[in-house]
Amino acid sequence: MIGFLLHSFSTLSHVFIGYVIPFLFVLTIVVFFHELGHFLVARWAGVRVLTFSLGFGPELAGFNDRHGTRWKISAIPLGGYVKFFGDDSEASTPSAELLANMTEEERADSFHHKKVGPRAAIVAAGPVANFLLAIVIFTCLFTFFGKPSTVARVDKVEAGSVAAAAGFEAGDVVTAIDGKAINSFMDMQRIVSVGAGEQMSFTVKRGDSIVELHGAPQLKEVKDAFGNVHRLGVLGITHATSPGEVTTERVNPATALWLGVKETWFVVERTLAYIGGVFTGRESADQVGGPLRIAQISGQVATIGLSALIQLAAVLSISIGLLNLFPVPLLDGGHLLFYAVEAVRGRPLSERAQEMGFRIGLGLVLMLMVFATYNDILHLEGS
Repeated sequence: MIGFLLHSFSTLSHVFIGYVIPFLFVLTIVVFFHELGHFLVARWAGVRVLTFSLGFGPELAGFNDRHGTRWKISAIPLGGYVKFFGDDSEASTPSAELLANMTEEERADSFHHKKVGPRAAIVAAGPVANFLLAIVIFTCLFTFFGKPSTVARVDKVEAGSVAAAAGFEAGDVVTAIDGKAINSFMDMQRIVSVGAGEQMSFTVKRGDSIVELHGAPQLKEVKDAFGNVHRLGVLGITHATSPGEVTTERVNPATALWLGVKETWFVVERTLAYIGGVFTGRESADQVGGPLRIAQISGQVATIGLSALIQLAAVLSISIGLLNLFPVPLLDGGHLLFYAVEAVRGRPLSERAQEMGFRIGLGLVLMLMVFATYNDILHLEGS
C-alpha cells in the first residue's frame, strides 16, 4: 500500500513539474499581456478598471492599487479578464440598471458611456498586445541567440516521391522557392510544409549550373521527436546534418526586429491558412487542440530548454490574438463587430439583440471548447 502511494505521489509530481508548471508559465505570460493591453488603453481612455484577474472563479490572492483596481489570481487558470466600471460580467456585458442610474461623474468613468472609438480601441488592445508580445519575444530570441542556419542541401531523394518526379538529385542545393530566397534547410522545410498540393518552382544549384524544378508537396502524416503526428507537405528529400554544419548567424537589433515581425506574420498566415483549409476540406479539424494539448506540448517543449518554451509562448500568443479577433460575440472580435454596426447605424444595437448575440457566442465558444477537449483526449489516447 505504501509503495502504491509513493508511486502515485511520484507520478503526480512528475505530471505537475513536467506539464502543469510549463503550461501555467506559458499561459500566464500570454493571458497577462492580453489583459494588460485592455487595461492600459482603458486607463488611457479614462475608464475606471474594477478588476484585473488572471484566471476565473474564486480569488486565491490579490491586492488593490491606488486607483481602486483589484489585481487578483483566481482558482481556474484558463484565461483572465479585465472588468470595467459599468460591466455586468467578466465578458464586459453592460449592466442596464447600473448604467441608467449613473451620475454624470460616474458616466465619465464608465466604459459603456465612452464613444465607440475609445471602446473599440480598448477591446482591440488585447489581441494587439498578443501580437506585440510575439514580436518582442522573437526579436529577443534572434538578438540574443541568433538565427540558426543550415545549407538547404539535398542528401537523399526518396524513390517514388514528389522530389524524384520533379528531378531532384543528391547534392542539389535549393537557393529559392517561387523566387523567394532560401537561406537554410529549415526555411525550405517551413515553406514546403505549408504548401501541400500547391505547385512550386524550385531554383536549384547543381554543381556549377542553375536548374529550375517544379513540383507540388504531398500531404503526409509526419511524427515529430515527441511522437506527435502532424499533417505536412513533404517533397521526399532528406538532409544529413554534418557536425559543425549548423551555424548561428548573429543579427543586430534592427534586423532581429524585422525577423521578429516576419516570424509573427508567418505564424498568422499559417494559422489562417489552416483554418481556411478546415472549412474547404483540405485540412483535418483534428489538429484543433485545447488546454490538455497545450499542456502536453508545453511539457515536451520545456525539455528542450527555456528559449524553446518562450518561443512556444510567442506562438500561443499569436493564436490567442487571432482567436479573439474572430467576429464571435463574447470574444473581442464580437465586440468589435457590434461597435462597427454601431458606428454605421449611429446608435448601438438593442439590448435584446446584444443579449442574443452573447448567448449565441457563448454557445459557439462552449462547442469549440468541447470539440478541442474531445480532440485532446483522442490525441492523448493515441499517444
